[in-house]
Order: sequence, then C-alpha cells, then structure tokens
Amino acid sequence: MSPLLPPVDPSVTAQLVAALTPRLRKRLDAGVAKLAGRPVARDGDIVRLAVDDDTDLELHAPGGVVTTAEAIRCGCLLAPDCLHRAAAASAAPVAEMPDPVAEIPDPVAGEPSLTKAPRTAPPTSVPVSTPPATAGSAADDAPAGAVDPAPESATPAQRTAAAALHDAAAAVLEAGADGAGAVLQAELLRAAHTARLAGLPRAAGRAVAVVTALRAARDADPAHRLGDLTTALRDVLLLAHRLPEAAGPELAGLRGRVRQPYTPDGSLRLYGLFAEPVLTSTGYGGTVTWTADAAGRLYTVPDVAPGGAARAAGSADRAVRIGDTSLTHRELSRAGLAVSGATVSPTGRLGAGAGVRAVRAPGASWRAEPLDRLWAEPVAEQIARALASDLDVPKAQDTGLAGDTGDTGDTSDGSTQPTAQDGRDGRDLLFLDVTLIGTVREAAGECLLADCDGLTVRLAAAHDDPALPDRENLRLLALLAHGRGPGTRLRVVARLTPAPLPRAVLLAASHPTDPDTHVDLGLDRLRRADLPAEPTAGTSVGAGDARPAPTLQPATASDEAPVHLLRRRVHQAASGGRRVLAFPGSKESEAARLRRYGLGTAGALLTALHATAAERARDPFGRLLPADTGRFATAWLGAAVYTEEVDRALCAAAWGASSPGLDSR
Repeated sequence: MSPLLPPVDPSVTAQLVAALTPRLRKRLDAGVAKLAGRPVARDGDIVRLAVDDDTDLELHAPGGVVTTAEAIRCGCLLAPDCLHRAAAASAAPVAEMPDPVAEIPDPVAGEPSLTKAPRTAPPTSVPVSTPPATAGSAADDAPAGAVDPAPESATPAQRTAAAALHDAAAAVLEAGADGAGAVLQAELLRAAHTARLAGLPRAAGRAVAVVTALRAARDADPAHRLGDLTTALRDVLLLAHRLPEAAGPELAGLRGRVRQPYTPDGSLRLYGLFAEPVLTSTGYGGTVTWTADAAGRLYTVPDVAPGGAARAAGSADRAVRIGDTSLTHRELSRAGLAVSGATVSPTGRLGAGAGVRAVRAPGASWRAEPLDRLWAEPVAEQIARALASDLDVPKAQDTGLAGDTGDTGDTSDGSTQPTAQDGRDGRDLLFLDVTLIGTVREAAGECLLADCDGLTVRLAAAHDDPALPDRENLRLLALLAHGRGPGTRLRVVARLTPAPLPRAVLLAASHPTDPDTHVDLGLDRLRRADLPAEPTAGTSVGAGDARPAPTLQPATASDEAPVHLLRRRVHQAASGGRRVLAFPGSKESEAARLRRYGLGTAGALLTALHATAAERARDPFGRLLPADTGRFATAWLGAAVYTEEVDRALCAAAWGASSPGLDSR
C-alpha cells in the first residue's frame, strides 16, 4: 500500500479488478508490486504515477479521494482495459466509504460487543439523554391495548450482503494473509460496498479493516500486527453469522450507526485529565484530550485527521476546536474549560458547533477534587467495568473523529474512535496508584513492573513509533526502579490490555518529583533532570526504606495460559491459511494438553479446527474437490470467539475482579 497515492473508494477497486480478464488477474499482484516503487508527483487534485519511462497514470482525486473508475486514467495503448488502472487502485489506501442515501435510525445508545449480550445501561461518562425520535417510535404513541409491533428483522438485502461478506471473508481465511492477493481483497471490498448500501456500516467498516491489515501484512509494514488482522477477520465472520437471525435492539447494534447523534448538554465545567496521541493503521493521526466534570464523568476533545506520527506529535500544540478558546491540547490536559451550549455524543465526545462557547478556566491536580475521586474507585471494580465494556469494538478508521467536529459526526461502527477511544467511552481506562518495583523483558520490549494493591502489574508503552516519546519515557521511568528512588510511588492513567497476567499500557503518570503535576507519556518527553537525584555514596538508608534490589526478569513460558495453544493456531490460520493447519503435527498432543488443564472445550475446538482444515473430498475419479471454506470458517470462528472470551475470564481472574461471563448463543 503506497501512502503517496490518494485513497480510492472500495467500489472503484472492486469494479476495476472485476473488469480484468482471467489472464490479467493472475498478473495483478505482480503489477501492484511493480507500481510500489515508481515515482509519484502531485499537481493539485491530480496524482501522476510513472508506470514506465514513456507511460504515466493519472488519478483524479477531487476532495482527496478517487470516487469513480473513470478518475483513474492510463496512457498505455491497452487503456482503459489495461492492468495498470486496477493495480494502481489496489496499491492505493482504501478510502472512507460514503454514507448511504438514507440514514438508518438506531434507538440503542451504544453498540454492543460482538461477543457479548447488548449492554442496556448508558455509558457512565455521558449523561442520560432522550434519544431522537425515529420513524419506529410512533408505536410509543399507540393507544393502550394496541398490539406491539413485531421486532424489526434483517431485510433480504441485508441477508444477501451478510452472505456475500461471509463468503468473501471465508475465502480470505482459506488463503491466509500470504495468499490473499489483490483479487481476493477486491472481492472483500465489493462485499463491503454492498453491505454499506444495504445499511450495514459496522460490517462494512470491519471488512475494510481486514483489507487494510492484509495489505500491511503483505507489504511487511512494521506497524502490522497479526492480532489486528485476526480480530478484524473474526468480527466480519461473526457479524455475517449473527446478522441474518438478529432482530430488534440486537440487530440495531450489529448493524451499526451511520451517524452519531450529538445531544445538548447545557453548561459544563471541565477539568483537564490527560492527552494522548492517536495513530491508526488506516493513516490517521492526532491527539485526543480527556477531561472530566465535577461528577467524574469523562469527555473527550479530539483532533484527528489523515497523517502519521508527525501529525500526532504536532497536533498536541494545536488549539482545540471548541468555542473561541486558544488552549492547545497540551495546555488543556492541565487546565480547565468552561463550556456553554455544549453538545455531547454518546461516547462523550464534545461537539464544536456554531452555538458552542468555551473559555479557559482553572484546572485541578490529580490529587485534588474532583479528579481525585477517579483514583478512589477500587481496582477490581475498574477491571470489571473495563471488561464489561466493548473491548472488541472494531478498530477501524473513524470519519467522525477524522475531520468532522460539528454537532453531527460520521462514525460508522466498524469504524470506531481510533486508538484513543476505540468507540468506547473511557471504560477501559484504569486509574491506578502504583509502586515501581522492577522491569521485565518481553518479546515486544521491556515493561515496567509495579505493585498495585498487592498485584504485580506489567506496564507497557502505548506506542512503539520512534517519533513519539512513549518508549523513551518508559526507559527513564525504569531508572526509578533501578537505583533512583526504588519503590517510587506514582499515580498513573493506563488502558487495560486483556491478558492472563495483569497488564496495561501507560498513558500518563504523575511527575516523579512533583506529584501535583503529570506527564503525558505519549506527548511529553521526560529528561534525566526530571528524575530524583541518585543517592550519594555517603547517604544512609533507613531500615524502613531498605528494599531488595530489583532485577530484570525474563518472561517465562509459564506466564502464558494453556489456551495459547489454541490461540496460536487461530493466528496461524489467519496468516498462512487453511493449508498451514492441514499439515501433520502435534495436534493430538496439544488437544490432550488442553484437556489435562481442564480446557475440554478448547481441546475439542482445536481438534475440529485441524479436522476441517485437512478435510478434502474426492470425486468418483479420485480427484480432489475444492475445500469447504464455509466449514473451516465456522470452526475457526468458534475457536477465535472462545479464545477471546477465555482471555477476558483469565484477565478478570488475574486482577481479582469478577468474571464478565459468557453469553449464550
């Protein structure tokens, strides 16, 4: 995927690939690879790509997006039936899909987790408000004794779109990331476009996220994470599986919302909490500032737009776009804001319409009211709250955050708040008082070890991009556990990472030498001068301050729960396809090991996964028939959903919180 090319609408890519002859389709992946290194020049809305020394290809992108097949023009002799147009569309980033003509009313305040029962309680960070009237609300005015209408069910068009999504996603899973080339990606983009037209924005957004992850994997993008691809592929298959039979509020949640409503919330007195950078795999970057009101409810002020790490770092010094205030995001995270005529989305995002007024106001320390009450909540209750929220809400691009700051923001579900919120309302944020006790080395790098109410918690960096200071700040904080003030107490804000061990990513921390101020670890750079001075040779240490010297501990295999045996096969299938699991190996011993640990369901799912992968029928002449991609996709989906639910339960047990529980389906 070339970031120099303008984004191309999914329907355009699907149309151009479908128009190719079978011979040209076989050459499409090679054509995409050839264009990847060619020079690109931009002239206004026109981007020129040099196919060779004598031929140029033009992409017309009014508004920054290629929206029609005719906007891609090639100068070769075979145009418009050449390979170059389809290759250029397949090499370009996937554009945000436009909204359907008619918006689908959604009476539900928030989207439910794909693998959980819908949540009926409103988000705690947003005041309860009356949803806007919809066409379906007329039943509320019906006279007493009238028969209640039947729950709304999926339309034939939505069922057809769900089936197309399932087939396209199953074909991608059959091939794996290694074999899912431009043709399979185009089929999935076509299914996503059909789903969007049928009124399924959540499924459409997740399908686009799969294509984006596939391209990152095939291009060896350092930002690619196999877990992201696995999660997106699981979401598409699960949505396609559940949508045809869903009805009522469940259908509304699975279907998603095209637009996120903003409701008036009067006057607000907000206190800056912290700010964090936003980086998404879909090319968005920026900053989100978190604030809280006197009751402890959370609100966000976002500034996210197309861009990378440089924009994420630079946007912290841009003025927030609310009212006439000149506060930057960095300043707002430590100051306050008085807002009149405020409008708020269900996820706590503040609108910036013409009627909103905002002025600077004094802030508050983390150790003073009203922010101090956020840390007063018991850790076990915070974990239960985080696990009960939509931890698996899809992480795709968010049109609402990325450009619209008015009173109506486009947020297709399948496309949630990128990274900073992930479509949630801050329920996954943890407010912890910790004592640094050491570090531990993991495959992804070094983590801090901290004591939190008797639990040993691993605190990792939120971003690994060198343009952001997260990793360097973590190294400096590690010095506090290695000689400079061992046992240092810090007040931190972290985001829960579901894992068998207590684990979270650090977002902000109190200053090591000034507890009344804090450091945004993704935006502010700590210096060695910010750390406590090293004790001199003649300084004596009291008996009560003596602590054992912390050591750098390597992570061991025993740190993983046995369910990792099943999770590994789920990830292998997403990466290498069905054939990887069809090879003979130690599958019987792995299933037996899972059963010995009391994970009988995991053993049965692993056995079924291997069996469907190796299952191939033959015709009367002994020739192999095509594999049943549907059976394999169903077995893989069951294993993927099971591992996610077990991860939640193990995470709750590790933190000493109540288990979220499994819903029956």
